[in-house]
Amino acid sequence: MTDDSPHGGFPKFTRATPPPDYGRLIEALRTVQDLAVSTDLPDDQLALAADQAEKLAATMAPYVVPEGLSPAGRALDLPGRGSLLMLPWTIEKYGAEGVRSTGVFRRFHLGGNGAAHGGTLPLLFDDLFGLIQHAYGRPISRTAFLHIDYRAVTPLNEQLVAEGHVTKVEGRKTFVEARLTKQDGTLVAESNALMVQLLPGQQ
Repeated sequence: MTDDSPHGGFPKFTRATPPPDYGRLIEALRTVQDLAVSTDLPDDQLALAADQAEKLAATMAPYVVPEGLSPAGRALDLPGRGSLLMLPWTIEKYGAEGVRSTGVFRRFHLGGNGAAHGGTLPLLFDDLFGLIQHAYGRPISRTAFLHIDYRAVTPLNEQLVAEGHVTKVEGRKTFVEARLTKQDGTLVAESNALMVQLLPGQQ
């Protein structure tokens, strides 16, 4: 068994501390995502926006690096850890007793009628559960199942709180649960999941 065996086949990622302009870039791109799903541009402005987007893509393309070398996902001080995939939430508590994160669902996450898309909640909880089991000291794991009970409409642009903890450990299995609430404590959704530790070499 190698030194990396607790990580399965995962490499050991290190924390990234990118320069401030990286945070600016990620926030600007998030804003572009919001605007892309909430604007109806006239033809001339649509062509201009497409030209600018293509120019930005061309600027960035020569600098693609392998997984684990980009700051994305490793910039712990940035919302969503600097990853555009993750919801732009901020970790407020991180420890063996649990993890708490706060943030909003933006226009980009709209499902309909002013509410966040139901499919964005599994992403929020799944990411939170990965943080929870890691903070608890468990090895790299994969999600075996994730169950959500939707208790209320998830609003956009309203500060929410997601908080959870480990409930039980059985060998390679880590059971976790979490709640999503409004600032006043109103329950929006609750979730539980099973995380299973990877075997040596597993992906």
